[in-house]
Amino acid sequence: MKLKTLIPTLLASLPASMAQADGPGSWTGHMWGSGYGFMGGFMMLAFWGAVIALIVFLVLRLRDNGTPPPESDARETLRRRFANGEIDEEEFRRLKATLDE
Repeated sequence: MKLKTLIPTLLASLPASMAQADGPGSWTGHMWGSGYGFMGGFMMLAFWGAVIALIVFLVLRLRDNGTPPPESDARETLRRRFANGEIDEEEFRRLKATLDE
């Protein structure tokens, strides 16, 4: 599952996870039905928000494996080819100008 679809899915499932499935007659009269009122609900939102933020941070951190961006990799390859004598200076300048566009 892609990250762009994972985050909205997690956020969409948050209200369902906060709902309390009690039987008839078990309503306690409090805002969240758990006896903790507003602060209990806020703390639950803060906890799940922190868990989701941690998951997103870890996914983004693991996805970035330290590889250089493709543009700098292409320039490094071009420099290496010029240094090894595979291309001459004219072709090096032409290809470098193409990369700089």
